[in-house]
Amino acid sequence: MSESTFTGASRYVLDAELAQIVNVSMALEMPLLLKGEPGTGKTMLAHAIAESLGMPLLVLNVKSSMKLVEALYQYDTLTRLNDSRFGDSSRDVSDIEAYIKMGKIGQSFAADRRTVLLIDEIDKADTDFQDDMLDVLDQMEFDIIEIDKTIRAKHRPVIIITSNAKKDLSDPFLGRCNFHHIAFPDPKMMRKIIDVHFPGTSTALVEAAIDAFYGLRQIEGVEKRPATRELINWIRALQSDPDFNPKRLPKGDLPFLGVLFKKSQDFEQANRQVQRRARY
Repeated sequence: MSESTFTGASRYVLDAELAQIVNVSMALEMPLLLKGEPGTGKTMLAHAIAESLGMPLLVLNVKSSMKLVEALYQYDTLTRLNDSRFGDSSRDVSDIEAYIKMGKIGQSFAADRRTVLLIDEIDKADTDFQDDMLDVLDQMEFDIIEIDKTIRAKHRPVIIITSNAKKDLSDPFLGRCNFHHIAFPDPKMMRKIIDVHFPGTSTALVEAAIDAFYGLRQIEGVEKRPATRELINWIRALQSDPDFNPKRLPKGDLPFLGVLFKKSQDFEQANRQVQRRARY
């Protein structure tokens, strides 16, 4: 398979439109910004690309307090100070570069082969971080000021950026990325996803679980509706019970709701609704 062509991976089901925008982004050497409900496979897409194209995967998990320099490199001043005081290190304390450690973006630039760089949950960062980061990714270089050295990318990484839309991204940021919204799978697509994760599983169990799952997603007042990963874990939980009968699900007997709903108020709301339906 050509390194520049992505068609999917062993455990990742995607539609033609998503595959196309991934390949267009790689051809144009532009970051791909992914939005969508949590659990729709944004993060897993980067893993699938790395698997499919045989590239190493580097993951930058963005935090609200993160500074861009942390994603580029860190200068370990504390270790250097300790080495200079106690003199028990094999490193030359006068060599500052020995105390420079690359961050995830720095690692992707320094890698001897092309990598997939996943920048996860960019919406947690402030606007300055977002825009400055894209400056670096546009130029494919950054400076380490402590040693007056410029790091230039040996290979331009495949860049996947995810956002849960908790914070608006700036117009300049959006203008420098390709964009795709991963819609929540419809039942037909969900069956394909489940078949990948549970080959050979009872059709009755899969059909009943999926039907019940979409019904639970419609419960009003739920803050965090269960997503694909919760459905996968729920089916695992149902399979773990040797006494479970799939015929219980259409009757409203839905065990292990805590696998689907992770917030107390959501769990209580879902439990009340399930019990109400079971009475009728």
